[in-house]
Amino acid sequence: MFVSEKYKAFLMTKKLKTKNSSVLKKFLKKNPKTIEMEILVADIHGVLRGKRIRSNEFESVFKDGFTMPGGTVLLDILGGAVPDISWSGDDGDPDTDAEVIAESLVPIPWAKKPSAQVLFNFNNDKGDLFFAQPRSVLSDVLNKVKKTAPKIVMAVELEFYLLDGNADRPKPKTSLIPGIGRPQPGPQVYHPDDLWDIENFLDDLHKNCEAQNIPAGTTISEYAPAQFEINLHHVDDPLLACDHAVLLKRAIKATARQHGFVACFMAKPFEEESGSGMHIHMSVYDKKNKNIFSKNQDKNINPPFTDSLRHTIGGLKKSMAESTLIFAPNANSYRRLRPDMFAPVEPNWGVNHRNVSIRIPVSNAKNLRFEHRVAGADANPYLVTAAILAGLDHGIKNQCNPGKMVKQGEVITLEQKIPNRWIKAIDHFEKNKILRDYFNDEFCKSYAMNRRFEESEFNNQISNVDFDWYLRSV
Repeated sequence: MFVSEKYKAFLMTKKLKTKNSSVLKKFLKKNPKTIEMEILVADIHGVLRGKRIRSNEFESVFKDGFTMPGGTVLLDILGGAVPDISWSGDDGDPDTDAEVIAESLVPIPWAKKPSAQVLFNFNNDKGDLFFAQPRSVLSDVLNKVKKTAPKIVMAVELEFYLLDGNADRPKPKTSLIPGIGRPQPGPQVYHPDDLWDIENFLDDLHKNCEAQNIPAGTTISEYAPAQFEINLHHVDDPLLACDHAVLLKRAIKATARQHGFVACFMAKPFEEESGSGMHIHMSVYDKKNKNIFSKNQDKNINPPFTDSLRHTIGGLKKSMAESTLIFAPNANSYRRLRPDMFAPVEPNWGVNHRNVSIRIPVSNAKNLRFEHRVAGADANPYLVTAAILAGLDHGIKNQCNPGKMVKQGEVITLEQKIPNRWIKAIDHFEKNKILRDYFNDEFCKSYAMNRRFEESEFNNQISNVDFDWYLRSV
C-alpha cells in the first residue's frame, strides 16, 4: 500500500502532538501549582529569548504549537534588529511556526511563583527546521556527519567570574583572608577554601541544576580571583549537551542574582586576569560502539591514536581560522586571545598540555577524546559544536595532516596565528572553504552581516579610554 509523504508527515505530527500533551500532563501532575511558563530559544549569541504564557495556554501550545518572529534568533547582542538581514524588522518581522521540545520541560526553582520553562524549535513553512536557529544549524551538521561519526559523546566545561553585585563598577567577588578581612591576593588556583566561601551559592546552584535535569559536576576555583569552572557530565547527544550548556549558564546567572552576585561569562572581563573559556570534550564511536580515536580498546594506554584522531585534528586545525568568528563572536572575545593569558592563539595540538588549542587529555583507551579549547565562555555552544564537527568530518574525509604534536611537558613559544582581531575573523568566516559544506548559505550570510554590523557599531562608540588617552595630549 502506497503512503504519501504528506500523510506520513500528518501521522508524525499527530504522534508528536500526542507525545507533547502526555509530557505536559505528566509534568503538571507532579507540579500542579504551575501558573506560568517561559518558552525559550537560543539566538545566535546563545542568549535565551522567548515569551511567557499562562496556564490556560499550556495545552494549546504543547498540542498545536505557536508562532513567534523568526528574526528573534538574529537580533544583535543588545536585542535590536540588524538592518538588511532577512527576517528582521525591515521586512515586517514575520512570524514563524514553532514547536516546543517537550522533553526539555522543567520547573524554574528560582522563580517567585510556581513556574516552568521549555525550549522550542522554529520551523519554516515547509515544516523543516528554521535556517537561522543555532540548534537547527547543529542538527543539520549532525545529519551531514553521521556516516563519519555515528555516535558522538561530548561534554562542555564553562568558566565564569562571580562579581560583586553591589560594587560601583564590575569587580571580582574576591574571597577575604580569615582573621583580617582583607581581599585575598592572587588567584589561589584549585583552593578549596574559595569554594567554601561561596558554599551557599553552590548548594543552591546544584539544587537548581538537579531540579532542571542539568548534569552539573565538578566545580573548581580557576586561574583568577573569583573565577570558577563547572563541568557538565558527558552525554551521547550533542544537541542535549548544548541544551545543558545554555541552561547551565541561565541557572548560574539566576542563582548568583539570588545571592547578590553577578555571574559573568564575558571572555575577558579584566585586563590583568585570565579569560574565561568554553571547552568542548568529544569522542566518537562507530556502529559497534568502539572509539574510533583509539587503536586499543582494552588497554589503558594513552596514546596510541588512530589515523581518525590524527585526521580529525588536521581538519580542526585547517578550519580553525574560518571558525574563529564562531569561537570568538564578540569584541571582548579577542581580548582573551593573547599568548600570555592561558588561551589558544595558534592551531596546535598535544597530549596533556594546556597551552594548545586541541588537547588530548589523559584517559583510558575506551574514553580517548580531544578537548577543543579555543571558544570563549561567551560563544554559542550549538554553533561551536557545529563548527568542531565540520572540522572533524572534513579532516577524516580528506585525511588532513595534523602536523607536529606538542609533547607533554614541552615548553613552547606561542605565535599569534588564530585571528586576533574581530574584523579579521569576520573576513575569514565570509571566505570560508570548509564550513560552507556544512552550514547553510543563508545562515552564513546572516551571521556575517550580524557580526559586521555589530563590529561597526561597537567601534563607533566613544569610550572613556578615548578621553584618558587623547583629551589632554592632542
